[in-house]
Amino acid sequence: MDTASADERHKQAVRQTIQENAKLCVAFMVMNMLAATIASYGLFANSPAVIIGAMIIAMLLGPITGVSLALVDSDMKALFRGVGTLLVGAAGVIATAYTIGSIHIDVPITAEILGRTHPNFADLMIALAGGAAGAYASVSPRLSVAFVGVAIATALVPPLCAASILLARGQHQLAFGAFLLTFTNIVAIQFASSVVLFVTGFRKVSEAKGLSFLQFLKFNFVSIAILAVLAVVLTDSMREVLSKKIYEANVRSVLEQECAASDGCYLADIRFGQGGKQENVIAAVIRGPQPPTPERVAAIEKKLPAHPKGLTVELRARYVPTTTISRDGVLFEDSQEDDGKP
Repeated sequence: MDTASADERHKQAVRQTIQENAKLCVAFMVMNMLAATIASYGLFANSPAVIIGAMIIAMLLGPITGVSLALVDSDMKALFRGVGTLLVGAAGVIATAYTIGSIHIDVPITAEILGRTHPNFADLMIALAGGAAGAYASVSPRLSVAFVGVAIATALVPPLCAASILLARGQHQLAFGAFLLTFTNIVAIQFASSVVLFVTGFRKVSEAKGLSFLQFLKFNFVSIAILAVLAVVLTDSMREVLSKKIYEANVRSVLEQECAASDGCYLADIRFGQGGKQENVIAAVIRGPQPPTPERVAAIEKKLPAHPKGLTVELRARYVPTTTISRDGVLFEDSQEDDGKP
C-alpha cells in the first residue's frame, strides 16, 4: 500500500513538473533566446561542441512534453497552453537567429548549416527514439536527474536557427528543409512522449477512469497522420540520398581502376555537377605523366554507371602533369608524347 502511494505521489510530482515546464514565462523566453544565440554562432563557427551546448540549455522540450501529457489526459486547456508556449518560444528563437543571420550576412554558409537542410527517414527515427528517451527519463525516479538534457540528439533549436539564418539570406529552399527537420523533430518527440506517458500510467480522462488505447489513438490521430506522411516523404528523401552516394562511389571506383591501369596516374579529385537539366557532369582531376586522349575519355565514360535519375553522363578530365621521383631518380615523367593512356 505504501509502495502504491509512493508511486502515485511520484506520478503527481512528475505531472506537476511537466505542467510547470509547459508554461510561458520570462525564464523560458530568455533561455531559448540565449540558446538561439549560442546555436547561431556555433553554426557559423561550424562547431558541433558549441551547438550541443545550445541544445542543452534550450527549453523547447518542456511545452512539447506538456502537449503530450495534455493529449494523454485529454486536457484541452493544457493542450492549448502547451502549443501556445511552444509557438511563442519558437518565434523567439526564429527572431533571434534571423537577426544574427542578418547582421552576419557575409559569413559563409557552413557544413553544420547545410547538414540540417536535408532531413530523411533516419532523422525521424532519431527524433522518435530521443523523444521516448526524454519522456522516460522524466517519469523515471532513477533517471530523471541523471539524464537532464537527454534529448540532445533530437535537437530543436539548431535546425530552427539554421532555417532562420538561411531565410535571412533568401535561401528559401534550404530554409524549408531546415524547417521541415524542426517540424519532424517536434512531431516525433511529441508522439513518442505521449506513448511513453501512456504506457507508464500517466493517463486519465477523469480521476476515476483511465484512457483506453482507442481513445489514445483518437487523441493522437493528428500526430500519427503527420508522422505517416513524414515517413513516406523522408523515406523517399533518404532513398534519393543513398542512391546518390552509391552512384558517386561507383563512379569513383571505375575512375580509380582506370587510373590504376596507367603507370604514374592517379585520381586526385572528383566533382559532380549538372551541366543542364538532363546532363550530369563528372569533373575528374587526373594527375600523371601523360594526358588522356579524347578517345580514352570517351571509352572510360562508357564504363561509368547509369545516373539514378536517367541523366546523360558526361566525363570531363582535368589533367595535371606530374613527375614522380624516387631515390633512384625519375620514375614517371611528363611527356608531350601521348600513348593514348591517361
